[in-house]
Amino acid sequence: MTAAVADWIAGPLAFPFMQRALAIALLIGIVSAVLSCFLVLRGWSLMGDAISHAVLPGIVVAFMVGLPLTVGAFAAGLGCALLTGWLKEHSRLREDTVMGVVFSGLFALGLVLFVAIETDQHLHHILFGNMLGVTAGDIVETTVIAGLTLAIVLAKRRDLLVYVFDPQHGRAIGLPIRLLHYLLLVVLALTIVAALKAVGVVMVIAMLAAPGCTAFLLTDRFDRMLAIAVAVSCVSAATGTIASFHIDSATGPLIVVIQAVFFVAALLFAPRKGMIAVRRRMRTERSA
Repeated sequence: MTAAVADWIAGPLAFPFMQRALAIALLIGIVSAVLSCFLVLRGWSLMGDAISHAVLPGIVVAFMVGLPLTVGAFAAGLGCALLTGWLKEHSRLREDTVMGVVFSGLFALGLVLFVAIETDQHLHHILFGNMLGVTAGDIVETTVIAGLTLAIVLAKRRDLLVYVFDPQHGRAIGLPIRLLHYLLLVVLALTIVAALKAVGVVMVIAMLAAPGCTAFLLTDRFDRMLAIAVAVSCVSAATGTIASFHIDSATGPLIVVIQAVFFVAALLFAPRKGMIAVRRRMRTERSA
């Protein structure tokens, strides 16, 4: 590592607010990357989008009644997931259609409530986060939620893996598929709550999708997929946080931009699933 690179990294970290930003970015990066792998395999990226937008009315109601904002966010997010599942089971609508209606309706309700009351919360921070403004208390809160989420996911990793790959096989071998379904919804809501203050409602969905998608393109083994997703997420979090200081940019969106660059690179150059490799293989088959 050259002196210039060392100074580029160490310079921002001389400030306490940058140290806190880097810490919370790495925490969120790890937990979102692990959960991202399950969501990508299950096809639930839109569910993460739905829950992340649906937390807004819960935040506003929690502020009105004096509860911690994380409690309101978790209740609203989980309520959105349960309502989506109930409507899908009791109607002929597809799940993506139900999610689109539910999360857009709840998000709009949150905006109406936010405008209707006087609050010291900034809508911009709720939507896009405020990573450079996190406190030591926010880091402790995020650590507890992220630790709980990781513990649940890793403890039930094998059962959840069977559920996301083949629910019918899981039911045949005696796994509690319905319980695993709601367990995954709970940890998804917890992850979104953990990331809310740092990256906001809009950015969290990208952090729950990009690392898993990138890793999926690079490997066929789940353990390697987890490792690659965590590595991509952590490198993006650290690089985006430090780079945002030097170029005076929003930290959360810059992290997401770097994750998108990793995804595009994997999409193009992955050894087996990349577009270049697939086209080369197709040309070889045609010529043969």
